[in-house]
Amino acid sequence: MSKTKYIFVTGGVTSSLGKGIISASLGKLLQARGLSVTIQKFDPYINVDPGTLNPYEHGECYVTDDGAETDLDLGHYERFLNIPTSQNNNVTTGKIYYNVIQKERAGEFLGKTVQVIPHITDEIKNNIYKLGDTGKFDIVITEIGGCVGDIESLPFIEAVRQAKLELGPTNCITLHLTLVPYLKTAGELKTKPTQHSVKELLEAGVQPDILVCRSEYHLDADIRKKLALFCNVPVNCVIESIDAESIYDVPILMRKEKLDERVLSRFKMSYKKEPKIDQWKEFLGRLKNPTSEVRIGLVGKYVELKDSYKSIVEAFTHAGANNETKVKLEWIHSEDVQEDNTEKLFGHLDGILVAPGFGERGIEGKISTVQYARENEIPFFGICLGMQMAVIEFARNVLKLKKANSSEMNPKTKHPVINLMEEQKNITDKGGTMRLGAYSCQIKKGSKAYNVYGQSKISERHRHRYEFNSEYLEAYEQAGMIASGINPENNLVEMIELTDHPWFIGTQFHPELKSTVINPHPLFVKFVRAAMNYRSSKS
Repeated sequence: MSKTKYIFVTGGVTSSLGKGIISASLGKLLQARGLSVTIQKFDPYINVDPGTLNPYEHGECYVTDDGAETDLDLGHYERFLNIPTSQNNNVTTGKIYYNVIQKERAGEFLGKTVQVIPHITDEIKNNIYKLGDTGKFDIVITEIGGCVGDIESLPFIEAVRQAKLELGPTNCITLHLTLVPYLKTAGELKTKPTQHSVKELLEAGVQPDILVCRSEYHLDADIRKKLALFCNVPVNCVIESIDAESIYDVPILMRKEKLDERVLSRFKMSYKKEPKIDQWKEFLGRLKNPTSEVRIGLVGKYVELKDSYKSIVEAFTHAGANNETKVKLEWIHSEDVQEDNTEKLFGHLDGILVAPGFGERGIEGKISTVQYARENEIPFFGICLGMQMAVIEFARNVLKLKKANSSEMNPKTKHPVINLMEEQKNITDKGGTMRLGAYSCQIKKGSKAYNVYGQSKISERHRHRYEFNSEYLEAYEQAGMIASGINPENNLVEMIELTDHPWFIGTQFHPELKSTVINPHPLFVKFVRAAMNYRSSKS
């Protein structure tokens, strides 16, 4: 067994308490002490990955450099730790069972009956240890999705129980996140939900080492003592997690609660030095003390669930802080956009982003949005489907190809300016078959894109099946829409921009997936700056 230490983060009482943010915050504090940290997420659903899930079901699908379609919590891990994750950082029940069944079909179990214990739990533990066995990490944090007591979570909790026995108390700890609700009628915080949650965990054979308690109000000494007594943890291991103004406040709040010290103490590791979080505090200072503000319209198909565009929202947070400006997002459903109401919807904005998506619903609204931004010279940013809509709008209204469309929306279109990639044409499976992960891009010198990146070779992450149809490229460039970014291996168009527009850029890739607190993405930084300049020009 390697020298890697393991932390398991479980949750109880209710979902959406913020296990991902707590995991990322703890990881940040440990990293700030000079330790090498990674975080993985175990999701209890039977989908092999979230790639086929509707955004309304599970929020955005986060894509890693190596092409894994993963849970959105991996985005938090990357934004906080500033290091990339991989396919090994997200494991689902579906992936576990798929791997075990593949092994059974290959005869690896030598004819034995395949069971949840030991075969499924062994496969879970293999994935728990996989990152630690690389020798790259001092600490591996494993977040167990769902709530303790859910049927779906039982094999994962059993695997945690076994892992704790195998690793020993100084190499493995369990952190349990729970809720301490405030009842207004009683005028007090209630500990019983947490007690019942810990009881569920104990019945599964796992004693939590640290309790992190979400609450709207501060936990006084009596509440902490009561929780410690009934949940069998030391009182200094009852950690308060009060509702925060921003997710980026949580590492600072956890530091005040000495969560990192409690963890290191359980591991019998030294913690005399203070964590180096000066950059984080500087970011928070800029975030909370903006000197200006801009209004940017986010036009999308899934705006009812804002987690559908989680990485875009956070990229704007990073870019806003970098520019010392507050980015006020206005959420606009693309189905609400008509040719006759664009001025009402967009006239007061300083910038417009057309978001990614799939399918034909709402695309005409996106096309009308692009037209308004192009004709009124409002800073425009199109991502993936957003770029494709910019290409279609230009074809229809500038190149006068009135029937131009994407073959995704109209397979029989006379002018498929967006077309299915050649290697996608014989694919029938939906899961994990898109163009996924990081691909290189060559930026044209002298372009707006080159001004943004300051270099000619970049790498960005993709998630799509349809591409710019290069048969039309010459006509586009003659009319003023140039391909400012090209994939050097297959000549696919990665970026487009308008030469006669102050700031109009579309990307086939997803730049939001690489924006972090420490390294805000330059496209978002420059887009926000363009919106600031546009706002100044109007006043």
